[in-house]
Amino acid sequence: MVTLGELAQKLGGYVIGDEHCQISSLATLMDAKAGQIAFLANAKYRPHLELTKASAVILAEASAKYCQTNALVLPNPYLGFALVAQLLDTTPNSAEGIADSAVIADDAVIGADVNIGANVVIESGVILADGVSIGANCFIGKQAKIGARTKLWSNVSIYHRVEIGEDCLVQANTAIGSDGFGYANDKGTWVKIPQLGSVIIGNRVEIGACTTIDRGALENTIIEDNCILDNQLQIAHNVVIGSGTAMAACSVIAGSTTIGKNCTIAGLVGINGHINIADGSVFTGMTMVTKATTEAGVYSSGMPSLPNKEWRKNASRYKHLDTMFRKIAELEQTVAQLQNSK
Repeated sequence: MVTLGELAQKLGGYVIGDEHCQISSLATLMDAKAGQIAFLANAKYRPHLELTKASAVILAEASAKYCQTNALVLPNPYLGFALVAQLLDTTPNSAEGIADSAVIADDAVIGADVNIGANVVIESGVILADGVSIGANCFIGKQAKIGARTKLWSNVSIYHRVEIGEDCLVQANTAIGSDGFGYANDKGTWVKIPQLGSVIIGNRVEIGACTTIDRGALENTIIEDNCILDNQLQIAHNVVIGSGTAMAACSVIAGSTTIGKNCTIAGLVGINGHINIADGSVFTGMTMVTKATTEAGVYSSGMPSLPNKEWRKNASRYKHLDTMFRKIAELEQTVAQLQNSK
């Protein structure tokens, strides 16, 4: 429980109404009840301000005049919502103490205030810095390093020599450092190429559930600071992702591609291998990226949904696209000849 005035003081905003109003949790404008705080970050939800039962609302100064209850005024209400959510967060730690069933190598280095859940395996040469939390059933391979205050949820696999920085979060069932997809073909037989690099992850990186990040073939796969990676991603060997980049669910990056800083990759995007993506590039959902980008911008290629009947017509016409192109070129040439003959 916290007062509205205390929230304002911590977040650098100001209160309209009762500073002593008690806040226990967050909710949406329409679902909030007494004791809860809601937020208004999108103007289309402004009519809900008149109906909300929230004890307070986080909003921008321009929306304050529409509010019928207490208000916490901040320059960026959505950021304010995120910060208040952090202050009121009740998510438990991924582990508490060191479980008796954990298997920890004698030479592993375990820092202060480290939590290790049930059935965790920590192999030889591992270094866990202060405040690390390892959820139940995790595997930490030989000589892996995990930085201070990083948290792993259950069933995460960290392969040998992987390095993860400070204040990172890895959700359940993710695998980091698995082999890259490297094979040579010998007359129809696939010959495995040992993947000798590793994965290096910077500070304040968050990685979603069931994501896979492959180790490099010779050099390392690298995820720089402040990246946010969603669930069910595939990041192939020797990929480099620049700091501040966000990547949404079910997207994939093929091997040896470099993603610039502060890029945004929406869901279901496929990025080809061995290309460079410029800083600040934005790919909308289902974009197929086959070539490098050299400057920041928004890029798209995904086909929006259509009524099935219309889509079938377009799909049928697509098969005749080359013929149509040739006919148009012939018509243009005929028109040009007629104009020149006048």
